[in-house]
Amino acid sequence: MATTTPIIVEVPLGDRAYQAHVGPGLLDQLGEKLAPLGLRMRCVVITDSTVGPLYGECALASLEAAGYKASLLTVPAGEASKSMAQAETLCRQMIEHGCDRHAFVVALGGGVIGDLAGFVAGIFYRGVPYVQIPTTIVSQVDSSVGGKTGVNAPEGKNLIGVFHQPRLVLADTEALHSLPEREFREGFAEVIKHAAIRDAEMVPMIEAVLKDRKANLPELMARNIAIKAKVVVEDEHETTGTRALLNFGHTIGHGIEAAAGYGQLLHGEAISLGLIAAAQLSCDHSGLSETASGAISSLLEAFHLPTTLPETITDETILGYLARDKKFEEGQIRFVLLRDLGDAFVSDSVSMDAIKASITALRG
Repeated sequence: MATTTPIIVEVPLGDRAYQAHVGPGLLDQLGEKLAPLGLRMRCVVITDSTVGPLYGECALASLEAAGYKASLLTVPAGEASKSMAQAETLCRQMIEHGCDRHAFVVALGGGVIGDLAGFVAGIFYRGVPYVQIPTTIVSQVDSSVGGKTGVNAPEGKNLIGVFHQPRLVLADTEALHSLPEREFREGFAEVIKHAAIRDAEMVPMIEAVLKDRKANLPELMARNIAIKAKVVVEDEHETTGTRALLNFGHTIGHGIEAAAGYGQLLHGEAISLGLIAAAQLSCDHSGLSETASGAISSLLEAFHLPTTLPETITDETILGYLARDKKFEEGQIRFVLLRDLGDAFVSDSVSMDAIKASITALRG
C-alpha cells in the first residue's frame, strides 16, 4: 500500500483522548502506531469473511513485527453477525486464545465489525482496550469514532451496547479502493448527512468524488471525522442533545433498514431514504427551503442511492420498528430537522402522523 504523512484528527476526551490517523498505507504501520499506547502484547484481530482475506495477514504481520502476539478471529460478513450470540462466541474464542484483562482487540472491517468488536472489547473482562481500523466509507467517517458499540436485537438495530472509546483509529484510505462500487457509494449517505447537519461547504468536495473516485479522499474522510469528533466531544453520552444531531435521517432510516430485513438494503441505502424523509419534514416543520432539500436529494441520486421506498416494505412494519427506536424517549418523539444546510437541531414538534406521511411520500 502507498504511504504518505497521515492527517491526524484529535478526539479530546480527557483521560480517554485519542487520535484518528487518516491516509493511505496506515495498515502497514499498525504495529508501530500502537507502540506509544502502552498496550500489552496479547491481542486479537476481529474481522469478517470479506475483509479478512484482503487485509488480515497484513494486520497480523505488522503486529507481529512490532512484537505483539496476535490471533485472527473471523466472523461471517454481514449484519447478521452483529448479534449477542456472535459476541459470546468471540469472547469465548478470546479466552481459548489465552486473552485476559491485559489483552486488547483490533477491529478490522466496516461498521458491523467496528460495532461488534468494540462491544466485545467493552464487555470482555469488564472492558479491554481496542483499536479501530475501519475499511469502508461509513465506518471511516462515522462509526469508528465516538465509542458507540453494540449489537442488534430481533426487535431493532443497536439496542444492546455500551459506550467504549477506542484507543486509536487508523483510517487507511487505500482500503477504500477495494470496495465494490455499491459499497463505496452507500457510504456517502453518511458524508452527505454530515454536510447537511454541520458543513454545507463540504458539498464541492463530495461532488469531486463523482468525477474521480480517488479525489481528495484522505482530506474528505478527515473532514468528516473532525465533524464527528467535535460532536462527540460536545456530547459523548447523548445527555445534552448535541450528539443526537448525528441521527439526522436515521430515525426513519433505521426503521426502513430493519423492516427490509438486515442485509437487504445496505445501511447507507436505508439512510438515504431516511435523509429524504427528514429533509421533507424539515421543509414542513422548520423552514428548510425546497432548494436545499432538493440539493440533498440530488447528491444522493448522483451516488445512485435510493430515493424511493421499495413496495415490498410496508409502512406498518417500518412504524413498528420506529416505536422501539432509542431516539424516542418515554414515548416522546425527538426528531432531527434542518433550518438550512449545515444548521440542524432536535425538535419535539414532529408528530407520528407527520412521520407516517413522510414515509408514504417516499413511495413517490
